[in-house]
Amino acid sequence: MNLFSDIRTVLLQTLETLSSGGTLPGDLDLGNVTVEPPRDPSHGDIATNAAMVLAKQAKMKPRDIADAIAAEITSHPSIASAEVAGPGFINLRLAEDLMRAQVTGVLEAGEKFGDADVGGGRKVNVEYVSANPTGPMHVGHCRGAIFGDALANLLNKAGYDVAREYYINDAGGQIEVLARSAFLRYREALGETIGDIPEGLYPGDYLVPVGQALAAEHGKSLSDMDEAEWLPIVKDASIDAMMAMIRDDLAALDIHHKVFFSERDLGRSDEQGSKLAEAIDLLDGKGLLYTGVLEPPKGKKPDDWEARPQLLFKATEFGDDVDRALKKSDGTHTYFAADIAYHLDKYRRGFNEMIDVWGADHGGYIKRMQAAVKALSDGEGSLDVKICQMVKLFRAGEPVKMSKRSGEFVTLRDVVDEVGRDVVRFMMLTRKNDAPLDFDFAAVMEQSKDNPVFYVQYAHARICSVLRLAADDFPDADLSDAALATTDLSPLDDEAELALIKLMAGFPRLVEQAALSHEPHRVAFYLQDLAAGFHALWNKGKDDARLRFIHTDQPGVTMARLALIRAVALTLAAGLGILGVTPVKEMR
Repeated sequence: MNLFSDIRTVLLQTLETLSSGGTLPGDLDLGNVTVEPPRDPSHGDIATNAAMVLAKQAKMKPRDIADAIAAEITSHPSIASAEVAGPGFINLRLAEDLMRAQVTGVLEAGEKFGDADVGGGRKVNVEYVSANPTGPMHVGHCRGAIFGDALANLLNKAGYDVAREYYINDAGGQIEVLARSAFLRYREALGETIGDIPEGLYPGDYLVPVGQALAAEHGKSLSDMDEAEWLPIVKDASIDAMMAMIRDDLAALDIHHKVFFSERDLGRSDEQGSKLAEAIDLLDGKGLLYTGVLEPPKGKKPDDWEARPQLLFKATEFGDDVDRALKKSDGTHTYFAADIAYHLDKYRRGFNEMIDVWGADHGGYIKRMQAAVKALSDGEGSLDVKICQMVKLFRAGEPVKMSKRSGEFVTLRDVVDEVGRDVVRFMMLTRKNDAPLDFDFAAVMEQSKDNPVFYVQYAHARICSVLRLAADDFPDADLSDAALATTDLSPLDDEAELALIKLMAGFPRLVEQAALSHEPHRVAFYLQDLAAGFHALWNKGKDDARLRFIHTDQPGVTMARLALIRAVALTLAAGLGILGVTPVKEMR
């Protein structure tokens, strides 16, 4: 059910009629013909560019085509009127019966309202969070986690086959630092006085239980070993402990990945060699590697920079600004080389469409990674990278201090534990991902219309309250969705009621557009608009008793309005489902 798709079908049928009648040429390419809401709602319900995009093909003036379309399309019962504007834009007003029928459609669809098929079942890989397993996740990770999860929900609703993936960066030098930090806590657990944590190691107390667990399992045996012996043991234990903590924190946000991919697996060899070596061989076989010398970085040159021959990837042939190194001066591979191998693995698992959600400090990495995906897949694979900007925390306008747990920053768990999962999830989606976001612990808990999560939840709870009252006033009435879907909706004729239906009918198109642009924040914006439309109708009923939802002496009018607001509740619930937020039935 999609009102805009239905009207586009009516429009295409109209164009076929005009072609068969000789008004327009046959065999027109109609692929660019669109229908969308007019910029100014006062101009109508739906606007189309048909005349503008067909004029060149038809060798006619756009205005002449628009006049012909307007005259023909009004013969369809769904179209109340058509008006030509400007050089050839067409604004349509829809029949009120068609608008009212949208309520029935929503009630029949339930929370599946808005399900779309623009994805066509295509596989898409959404990689998000991927925080280094060196400590608790901070609030910046929180935003990326929620954005990625909501995006995955959105794509799933739009008809994609979505895989949710986490890349574990467990092979770099930071993991050795983690292991040495945990080993210090292990010595502490054995009774040694360790003093201040040396600079360069992780100071947070979250490693205390890791040290205690090592002591319980190994006793003093590790302390008798050389570092080369204990380091791998402590490294594995530390990574396992950090990933368990990360999984637990993500579960608090109801985030569950399908795949956890280890960076260390890229370097492990089997009969075919390692995945890392395989990716480099693939690029080499395509003639995309060479040994060369890079120009010094622009701006201030690092003190330790020196011109030297390196193994380079021809990234500039695929849109990057410079070619990129695949090996460091010590002969080991760069992080970029590992990322190339990882994305090749994704592509070979059948993901032509890939989306990575990265932190704010990774913006300079996008071009090289997209260049690598193009090169590896011969242009068949695509990578969209969504950057999540920083989150600034406040409490009643004052910046929030650091967490005791991490020793350095406010953790994801600190935020969730204080305000709750639903509040965090909704608020993190109230700005576009690439815009900075302020999160005020006091403001997000306010019960006012200025608090978007309260405003939307309150709309759903208010509707549930009205339905409970109606059940008391009409004890013999069947208020199920199936029964309300058969209600005569003709009493819905006030402009505020029709405006609310029109807003609700736009939800399926909103889902499609948000999914195609990878922008789940559009859903949060839409829900605020829909909630505002409902609250406006509620307030109008306070001023005009005829518009109240329940009239005990007018069961027909009451049932029509209950059908309307129940449809609004289902739409709110469907949208909140995309955001991963629970639609509440009562405000507490």
